[in-house]
Amino acid sequence: MKHYPFIIFYLFLNAFVYAFQGTVWVYIFCFILFSAVIIWGSFDIQLGYFVNSFTHKRTKIKEVALTFDDGPTEFTPKFLDLLKENHIKAAFFCIGKQIEKYPETFQRIIAEGHTIGNHTFSHSNNTGFLSTSKMIEEIEKCDEVMLKIGSFKTDLYRPPFGVTNPNIAKAIKKTNKKSIGWNVRSLDTVIMDEKKILKKVTKNLKKGSIILLHDTSEKTYNVLVELLLFLEREKYSTVTIDSIIKSEK
Repeated sequence: MKHYPFIIFYLFLNAFVYAFQGTVWVYIFCFILFSAVIIWGSFDIQLGYFVNSFTHKRTKIKEVALTFDDGPTEFTPKFLDLLKENHIKAAFFCIGKQIEKYPETFQRIIAEGHTIGNHTFSHSNNTGFLSTSKMIEEIEKCDEVMLKIGSFKTDLYRPPFGVTNPNIAKAIKKTNKKSIGWNVRSLDTVIMDEKKILKKVTKNLKKGSIILLHDTSEKTYNVLVELLLFLEREKYSTVTIDSIIKSEK
């Protein structure tokens, strides 16, 4: 677990309190600061504060992994066409309810050899507040839908919104999943300008990056078209999440 910064922070707080013990404002300040760090750890999946996630590949080669969340959707077939045309395998972290809505598209993702991960059944906005049992239910229900519609099982899981906490960590362990994060976040669901999305991805790109995109809009499809051209110009190849996991063993 990547807890070293937090351990150092905790020791610093203790030293700070000891130096100024007896002063109420110091305890209040430390409580607020510590709470802020916990919240930071919950929302930044790269820190691995609660869950140790795969967020990149340690490599000296110019290679990246493309990942897509929240599908399948009405736009997913266009993404699949583009990936097929460019001979690229990506990872799709699918929502159970969306699989039920677009079963043929889910089956196509499997048939074309892409990596598939569990992204919960409903992708609830309240994910960070769900109990361990409810999180397990969300993950297992998505697994059931995948098995029913695609005769497919996966041990990969991506936390909705990248949120992690003790309950989510327990659920991941209980369901025997590997948590997959990212180190390049496109924010393509909130940024409207395609050029800004592309710039955000390309400027943060590193060797071994895992890129987070969403197969949920025409906007992101257009970004993907330009991103693939960029990767080709810059001599980047693409790798699968499976190969990243194997390289870390």
